[in-house]
Amino acid sequence: MSRNTRRVAGSIIIFAAGFVLGNVLDVTLTVNAQSGKVFELRTYTSADGLLPNLQARFRDHTMRIFERHGMKNVGYWVPQDSPTSAYTLIYIISHDSRQAATDSWASFRADPEWVKVSQASRVDGQSIVAKVESVFMESTDYSPIK
Repeated sequence: MSRNTRRVAGSIIIFAAGFVLGNVLDVTLTVNAQSGKVFELRTYTSADGLLPNLQARFRDHTMRIFERHGMKNVGYWVPQDSPTSAYTLIYIISHDSRQAATDSWASFRADPEWVKVSQASRVDGQSIVAKVESVFMESTDYSPIK
C-alpha cells in the first residue's frame, strides 16, 4: 500500500470514528438534556406553634394538589432536635425539568382548591407559614435517586 493510500485510509478511519463518536455523544447529550429531572428541597418555618396545622395541610390537601400539577412527592421530614423540631417542615418534590417546576408552581398557586385551602388554614388572619426556603438540585451520576 502506498503512502498516499495509507494516508487516505487513515483519514477515512479517523473521520468515520469521529462521526460515530460524535453521534454517540450527541445522543447522550440529548438524552441528558431531555431528562432534566430536578429535585426541589423546601424548608418551611411555621408561625409560632402552628407546625401541626402546617403538617395537617400537607397531609390532607397539599400533597394531593401537588401531584395534580405534576409535582412528585419524594419525602417529608421534621428535625429531631429542638428548637427547630417545633417549627420546621422539610420536604423534597421532583419535577420533570426546571421549566416544568415553574409551570407547576404557577398552576398550583392558581388552583381554586389550593386558594381555598390556603385561606382556610390561616389562623386569626395570619399565615401558618413564616418563611419558605427553596433549593433546586440535580442528581449526581452516582446518586441512587435519579
